[in-house]
Amino acid sequence: MGRDYSTFEIMAVAAAREVRDGEVVFAGTGLPMLGAMLAQRTHAPGCVIVFEAGAVDPRMLHLPMSVGDSRTLTGAAMAAGLMEAFTYLLQGGRIDVGFLGGAQIDRYGNINSTAVGGYRRPRVRFPGSGGSGDVAALAGRTVIIARHERRRFPERVEYLTSPGWLEGGDSRERAGLGQGGPAAVVTTLGVIRFRPDTREPYLASFHPGITPEGVQAETGFPLDTSDAVETAPPTPEELHILRHVVDPEGVFLKR
Repeated sequence: MGRDYSTFEIMAVAAAREVRDGEVVFAGTGLPMLGAMLAQRTHAPGCVIVFEAGAVDPRMLHLPMSVGDSRTLTGAAMAAGLMEAFTYLLQGGRIDVGFLGGAQIDRYGNINSTAVGGYRRPRVRFPGSGGSGDVAALAGRTVIIARHERRRFPERVEYLTSPGWLEGGDSRERAGLGQGGPAAVVTTLGVIRFRPDTREPYLASFHPGITPEGVQAETGFPLDTSDAVETAPPTPEELHILRHVVDPEGVFLKR
């Protein structure tokens, strides 16, 4: 594609750009962790990273392998636990943005990470919610990160593990979820967002080398591409920090 960065790198950068300075960020293993750490080292130095296992506001010197890695505690303001992360912080409404992933994401940002092919006798059984159902329901907003393939983006998820905009419109609010909802879906092909009134999906940007038609071809529901622009590529500073500060060993970037 004639570019000097990988798909994982532009995804990590796009995820990082969803974080605002001063926000409290619930980050998981992999690209969410890279995005949060990159944001903290660039445009959002005041963001507070929270990990599911209980580390709050660390200043990590080395990339953790998981949310339970002891390296998440470097420079942390608090070494709490899972209960505190989910009760005091998440249920208490103190998480501004949470990163999520899943096996399927439908047109309204609902996530399936449980099973495909029927719940009782599935073709494939996945790990399930973990804490993603809680994050999807209680965070101020969510950012979903996923590989973009047609089978992963159906019209409707086969099992609703984590709620997005449910059936669109005000259905989420009517279901009793008065806050939150997916703000963006960062994929290997681009970034999808949702209309404020209808919650219908639209292509906000497509990554360099990809076309809107190419994104639609890998999406199992109609996607409004009328406002789509090319995703701004990573800057030299962002790439340097990702490669030499955040993930110098290429653990998740897989260079």
